[in-house]
Amino acid sequence: MKLLDTLHRWTGGLIGLVLALLGLSGTILLWEHLWIGLPGTGDPLRGDLATVTATTERLMAMPGAQGIIYADERFGLHQLRFGKEAGAYASQSGEVVTRWASQWERPELWIFDFHHHLFTGDTGEWAIGTAGLCGLFFVITGVILWWRTRKTFQFRLWPKRMSRPAIVMHHRDLGIVAAPLLLISVVTGTMMIFQPFAMAMIAPFGSPVEAAQAMKPPKYKGGPLAETPDYAAMLAEARRRFPDAEFRILSLPRKPGDPIMLRMRQQAEWLPNGRSTLWFDAATGKLLGARDALAMPSGAQAFNKAFPIHAAKVGGWGWRVVMTISGVSMTMLGSFAVWSFWFRRPKPAKRRTKKVALASA
Repeated sequence: MKLLDTLHRWTGGLIGLVLALLGLSGTILLWEHLWIGLPGTGDPLRGDLATVTATTERLMAMPGAQGIIYADERFGLHQLRFGKEAGAYASQSGEVVTRWASQWERPELWIFDFHHHLFTGDTGEWAIGTAGLCGLFFVITGVILWWRTRKTFQFRLWPKRMSRPAIVMHHRDLGIVAAPLLLISVVTGTMMIFQPFAMAMIAPFGSPVEAAQAMKPPKYKGGPLAETPDYAAMLAEARRRFPDAEFRILSLPRKPGDPIMLRMRQQAEWLPNGRSTLWFDAATGKLLGARDALAMPSGAQAFNKAFPIHAAKVGGWGWRVVMTISGVSMTMLGSFAVWSFWFRRPKPAKRRTKKVALASA
């Protein structure tokens, strides 16, 4: 137990601040649709084919437009991508509401980048994935260590005082209360970063090999991007294939020969941007292939539920409040762990003994 306690404290002291910042940024992102505050964010969704087609043609005709994340029931604006960090929000009728040349002009974008990449791309993902595994270690070892002191349990939202014993007691008792929620947050978050971990988590639901294969994008080849792609025909074909699905993401090819990709979300899908996908020849608009997310292997469908659970994209206000509690708890536990470890550490026994001796003399 002593070794486990030492590992728990030292790992918390070293990685606790990262987990605290991830908890804080994640909590802020849970409510981004309410604080972005631009005109049209609360507009009702207009998902009929005619409106989406007209708006798509208008927006994609803008110089440099490379893709659209379509509005949904929670957020009433389309988001355009212009390459690198440039982008724009537009109303569902096609009027641009605001534009930006860098993610630093939009707080929701740089907070998202921090939460997912620590501003460092793939390197940051590895750091976050490692922090997630450490978080899982904290939850498990914390429960084990709490069991010894369970008779002294006293739940407090805030430490009784900012002394090390009070902070340690608060950390211990808040941790056991929040442990189930933290476990959900950490497991689902780490699944999205580390594929081996994700495959282990979905193994009870189906073959990880089949799931990994099903989630790989197919390698379609077509002609160069047409000067004016036939978006009307593509959207009509997509609606024919998936009649009850919402249009979610349209992406132009990143390099010559790649197809145009259109993602849709069927009503039974939890993932907010869906996994039902169609690929079109960039030159002719001909359908090259389609993937029905609801027909994917059960393991892949289990993986697709990780993000909506983690980001509270399902469950309505109730689940969003639950995940907010999880995020705030992680922020408090991580920050207080670092504070007590580095700034409220007990003084060495030798130094205390020396002081007592001097006082006696």
